[in-house]
Amino acid sequence: MSTDTNYIAVGKIGTAYGVKGWIKIVSFTESITSILDYHPWYIEDNNTWKPIKVTDAKAYGKGIIAKFASFDAPETVRVLTGKKIAIQRSQLATLKKNEYYWADLEGLTVINQDDKVLGKIIFLLETGSNDVLVVKGDKEHAVPYLLDEVITSIDLTKKIMRVNWDEL
Repeated sequence: MSTDTNYIAVGKIGTAYGVKGWIKIVSFTESITSILDYHPWYIEDNNTWKPIKVTDAKAYGKGIIAKFASFDAPETVRVLTGKKIAIQRSQLATLKKNEYYWADLEGLTVINQDDKVLGKIIFLLETGSNDVLVVKGDKEHAVPYLLDEVITSIDLTKKIMRVNWDEL
């Protein structure tokens, strides 16, 4: 994935839909349809972000489908399956203190109260009660995202998160 911090992933391209070049979109935004509010979209291509022209996009059932310029058949649009969709970071709202975009937490080194490195955050999961950080080191840990209870500090500059969590 591109490491350009001027862009933030907001979704990824799924499978072809229908025979006219439509494709399913997996949204990473808090509300699935919020991805439709951002323009332009950029797709991941050889470790860089390139703009892609969206000619139409809409909510469909429980998901999103989109149509891109120059992709008029399932055979042509399938080459995009699995690619991430990003927007420019400047399009995002400024967050309040102690609020973070998930993309900013991924890759942080997690250190517990005993100064043991548990690993790096590889992704986050949304659950019914609270979000969960998946931390991969020697072992994989599922750490609840509970500020002040489990998460004691986050330093985005140093790329470190401190947690009150035992190494099991």
